Amino acid sequence: MIQFYHVSKSYDGRRAAVRDVSFRVKKGEFIYLTGPSGAGKSTILRLIMCAEEPDDGQILISGRNVARLKQKDIPALRRGIGVIFQDFKLIARRTVYENVALPLRIMGASEDGVRKKTMSTLRSLDLYAKKDSYPLQLSGGEQQRVAVARALVKEPVMLLADEPTGNLDWDVTQDIMSLIRDIHGMGTTIIFATHNRDIVNLMPKRVVHIEQGRVKE
Repeated sequence: MIQFYHVSKSYDGRRAAVRDVSFRVKKGEFIYLTGPSGAGKSTILRLIMCAEEPDDGQILISGRNVARLKQKDIPALRRGIGVIFQDFKLIARRTVYENVALPLRIMGASEDGVRKKTMSTLRSLDLYAKKDSYPLQLSGGEQQRVAVARALVKEPVMLLADEPTGNLDWDVTQDIMSLIRDIHGMGTTIIFATHNRDIVNLMPKRVVHIEQGRVKE
């Protein structure tokens, strides 16, 4: 589903964030991107979602070379990708319901379709009772569940998780990982970036280890 061939990316002509990276992810697979902070994990995720363009090499997603996509074709690619961030990136002035519904509205779904799918997603993640709350009224774990709901509401075929448990305590981390395990069980392809080996040990999957922008293992 995802193929990196000798991909490099640098910023402002400085040291490369990613250097000659090659790996593959099969449809429905779960992989960890591991490595210390600054290793290049987030850059790889940004390349997959077309938030960055590679300087060298090729990235294929479902057989399509993303570097050759026209700007107008990128939103269609992103509709199939859900993203979860470490710092949640929820909109503080919008309710839980509004945050989760936002991707569907951006996609142009009917208001009836938005309501039905958003409510269904909130119920499935035990967030229905919080639908009218604002992010700052929630605990960190609840905010991350809302972020997961927002990523899943459009039923993506791929989920990118960028250190999604980095700000959470261990009990909440285990809860989020259990949720992600269930998502993977439904057939979603997952790429999970983390520097925490305890998380990898909690739910072992294939590991792509990055150091100084290179695949080391």
